[in-house]
Amino acid sequence: MDIGENQLPDKSPRAVRARLPNRRQATSTSFEHDSHGFALTAGFYPDGRPGEVFLNSAHANSLLDFLVADAAILASFALQFGASLDDLRHAVKRGAAGKPQSPIGAALDRITP
Repeated sequence: MDIGENQLPDKSPRAVRARLPNRRQATSTSFEHDSHGFALTAGFYPDGRPGEVFLNSAHANSLLDFLVADAAILASFALQFGASLDDLRHAVKRGAAGKPQSPIGAALDRITP
C-alpha cells in the first residue's frame, strides 16, 4: 500500500500552522526521568500558550537523545496545528498512579502556560 493513497481529497479543509513569533518567551529546566537526565525548553505564544518544545538527553547523540528530540518536534507541530497541551498530556502513556511513563510525557507535565 502506498501512503499517498490515503491522502485527503482536495476539497477537505487543511489545518493551518500557527507559527511562533521570532522573539518569544521561553523557559528552560532540567529533570530526571528513570535515572536519565534531560534538558527541556518550552517556547510560548504572546498569549501564554505553549507552542514549541525542545527536549534533549544528557547523553548527547545517543539513541535516547534522538528519540526525545524527535518526540519534542512532533509535540511542537501538534501544538502549532491546534492541539492543546492538556490533550497531549492526556494522550501519553501513564502508569497506574497517573505518572507519565516516557520522557516526553514527563516534559509535557513540566510545562506551565
